[in-house]
Amino acid sequence: MQALLPLLGRILLAAIFLWSAIQNIQQFGSVAKSMGGKNIPIPSLFLVGSIVFLLLGSIALILGIKTRLGALLLILFLIPYTAIYHRPPGHEFLVCLALIGSLCIVIANGAGPISFDGPAPSMKK
Repeated sequence: MQALLPLLGRILLAAIFLWSAIQNIQQFGSVAKSMGGKNIPIPSLFLVGSIVFLLLGSIALILGIKTRLGALLLILFLIPYTAIYHRPPGHEFLVCLALIGSLCIVIANGAGPISFDGPAPSMKK
């Protein structure tokens, strides 16, 4: 049972990012317009980049393939997203910080035993 917990955690953590990617694809025009309203240059290009990071990162977490890299991609998405859309103080800002913290735990501990990556080698060197 304990071996299943990292898998369950990865799936639940990735769900919000996968959902966001799907929503961004479905509402591409309005999301790009919103990004332009935040003075983001070439919003369509940056939106495509965001969608790629969200899809690759969430799929990596769910399947446990290159999990640490996937978590890093999601952190690299969250940092500017948080800075632009959810400034402190506020609940959404804290949620973004919690997501970044959760992804840091994935980077530190790896995917767990039920993954394509397999059990994580120790990061202590």
